Amino acid sequence: MDTEEEEDVDSEEYSDDDDMSWKVRRSAAKCLESVISTRHELLEEFYKTLSPALILRFKEREENVKSDIFHAYIALLKATRPTDDSSHDPDSMEQVPGPISMLQDQVPEIIKAIQPLMREKSVKTRQDCFLLLRELLNALPGALAKHVDQLMPGITYSLSDKNSTSNMKIDALSFVCCLLQGHNPQVFHPHIQVLVPLVENAVFDPFYKIATEALLVLQQLVKVIRPLNMETNFDFAPFVPQLYNCTLQKLRSPEVDQEVKERAIACMGQIIANMGDVLRTELTTCLPLFMERLRNEVTRLSSVKALTMIAASPLRVNLSPILADVIPTLGSFLRKNQRALKLNSLTLLDTLVINYSPFFNPDLLKTAIQEVPPLLSESDLHVAQLSLVFLTSAAQQQPQAGVYEAILPEVMTLVRSPLLQGTALNCTLKFFQALVQANLPRLSYNFLLEMLMAPVINQQPGQVLHKQAYHSLAKCVAAITLQVPVQAEPVATQLLHDIQDCNTDTYLVFCLLTIGEIGRHFNLSSIEMLPQCILSCFGAQSEDVKAAASHALGAVAVGNLNCYLPFILTEIEAQPKRQYLLLHSLKEVISSLSLSRAGLEQLIPSVPSIWAQLFKHCECSEEGSRNVVAECLGKLVLVLPDELLPGLQQALKSDSALMRTAVVSSIKFTISDQPQPIDPLLRQCIGQFLYALQDPEPSVRRVALVAFNSAVHNKPSLVRDLLPELLPQLYSETKIKKELIREVEMGPFKHTVDDGLDIRKAAFECMYTLLEQGLDRVDIMQFLEHVQAGLKDHYDIKMLTYLMTARLAQLCPTAVLQRLDQFVDPLRATCTLKVKANSVKQEYEKQDELKRSALRAVAALASIPKAGE
Repeated sequence: MDTEEEEDVDSEEYSDDDDMSWKVRRSAAKCLESVISTRHELLEEFYKTLSPALILRFKEREENVKSDIFHAYIALLKATRPTDDSSHDPDSMEQVPGPISMLQDQVPEIIKAIQPLMREKSVKTRQDCFLLLRELLNALPGALAKHVDQLMPGITYSLSDKNSTSNMKIDALSFVCCLLQGHNPQVFHPHIQVLVPLVENAVFDPFYKIATEALLVLQQLVKVIRPLNMETNFDFAPFVPQLYNCTLQKLRSPEVDQEVKERAIACMGQIIANMGDVLRTELTTCLPLFMERLRNEVTRLSSVKALTMIAASPLRVNLSPILADVIPTLGSFLRKNQRALKLNSLTLLDTLVINYSPFFNPDLLKTAIQEVPPLLSESDLHVAQLSLVFLTSAAQQQPQAGVYEAILPEVMTLVRSPLLQGTALNCTLKFFQALVQANLPRLSYNFLLEMLMAPVINQQPGQVLHKQAYHSLAKCVAAITLQVPVQAEPVATQLLHDIQDCNTDTYLVFCLLTIGEIGRHFNLSSIEMLPQCILSCFGAQSEDVKAAASHALGAVAVGNLNCYLPFILTEIEAQPKRQYLLLHSLKEVISSLSLSRAGLEQLIPSVPSIWAQLFKHCECSEEGSRNVVAECLGKLVLVLPDELLPGLQQALKSDSALMRTAVVSSIKFTISDQPQPIDPLLRQCIGQFLYALQDPEPSVRRVALVAFNSAVHNKPSLVRDLLPELLPQLYSETKIKKELIREVEMGPFKHTVDDGLDIRKAAFECMYTLLEQGLDRVDIMQFLEHVQAGLKDHYDIKMLTYLMTARLAQLCPTAVLQRLDQFVDPLRATCTLKVKANSVKQEYEKQDELKRSALRAVAALASIPKAGE
């Protein structure tokens, strides 16, 4: 291959008859494809040496060899495709080191080599060109913005050439769609004159797959010609009739394929949404067509989606001719046993209520709202969530349409559900707030307050509310109080009196949580007895009451930091026995205020005093308290990374193992799967914290493994370059260490305790995470060796390694096949093991679970091709 690369003589000087080495070149290309696909850790080297050589050989004479060279380069692009948290903004690529920036530098050479090939007679070559360009866009979004001029002749040729096969046209259209989606609309405006007729011709192609793909491209073209999210000077008006008539013809045609019908509906929806203001006269023809399609069982889902696009358009297209028919029809869809139809119908109803409520009367909307109560169920929280969003909009825009007598009991059932959390809970809170704002008769603040407190006050002995229900009810009370601020202090005061007189733990928990949630939004410092009253609950017998009191104190502090934060910090110092609960209160303060810019502005002045107090307790004797301290430290570092991270680095040098444990553990809480301002700093110093894997103290090594696992799982780019140094330490922790095994005498019996088990579990968990996120940087044979050792370890580790074995059989079957015997023997031993006759029931259950997991691993191994030979 080197000889081929160094030849200066143009390859066209040789005839195919003289060329006897094409098999060698083809084999070399296939070999390179395999190397690229399996050795991702060498990507930078590939871009230095292989990429220029492969680009140079795109001019290969032999069609099959050329195809294999293309596929080798496509493998290189697939290996470069973003897989983690790295940002690949094409405008900032010069700051991104490594393969991505190297690829960007080579894009002009790739286009230069491909451009003439896109007009070759060979269909196979042209298909490979489009395949490569699509993969290039996947690896480097926006990379072709400067090269559209060069690509247009090739696109035109493939779409207009009468000799192009159906697959050729589909590939060309598919690439054009990717091109339009991945670039700024203004890039294509000079070429619209050429693109529209090409795509229009493809729409009327007799082969349905080409027509389907063309309609998808046409829909993208509509967004490009008249983007709604940006201002352009492009004159789109001349193209509107052409786009509209072309799509209308397909929409009306009764004989087209189902997929073409759906795409035509979507395309027309996009045209009306983006260009409806210049199609006012055509709406009288088009909107009734949508109504027809909406009544057709086959096309109703596509029609709902298209109408949602139109209803959400900022052009506010006139839908009044069909609203009277659309809303009852959507209401009937809510009864259908088709989840996607329900979800999309709810979204459309919500959009119509927000944007078009002046154009229909409340009685019309009532027909749809009557169908909502059965959807408010924990069995499908996503449907319930969208139902609540719709009901909230209805309460805000058309409160008279509500059928709240039927809805509220279902909402209350949902509030009591242990599954109601996150977005679904937030939607519930907004619904209650909208009800209070609507100021409807028989739905006053006091009525809703009594209704929300009733499940706790009237709780029967046999009816136990789930813990989550208390949190949900407390948040609901706070949410409605936000709409009537004058009630905040009286309600909180009454709840405090109830706490002092209360005899039941459940009501006590509810009162504390509710005071906390109200205090989160209102300054309750005027209630003098509040902090001491909450603090007195720290001494309760019930753990639930203690946890609720801790949460309440932290939440109340969020409402008035200057008043309550010094109180919490003083109490942490003064009350060692209550330290754990008070630290949880402090964590609540940090977590809540870190969520918003306004909260951060409140928190930042207090960071030095919080930081100093936390460092005093890094070495406290209670592990639970140390863990909370570590979490607080990590969350604080996210607030002021430049100022605080060096403090953690310095503390890492401490002689105290407890201090080092807390510091390394805190790093785990600075790593998330979302981009953070701390990421560039972490990239520079994460190695210092993870090198704690070499610490002499087992406890420090264990938390270092947990931090390593968190980094690999959430942000692999932080540790990818450190793997060669960290993996030997990781593998070292998978081994059984005799010095960590001790015997404990329990009366006449001796019991063996393995202090290294938790560390080994953490190490194997880290290896399991590496399977999904970093296997391309791992020596797989060495990795397998340690997995196989785990197959003979403790029960917990066996369970992990069985999972790993099954996954490895899928990810790297060839490597597993080479060491199959070493997997089979320990698995056979587990499957044939018999439990002792005098063993307890738990031992039998444990062994059965182990055998089931082992058999799943065996089944995965058996599925590898040639495993039975």
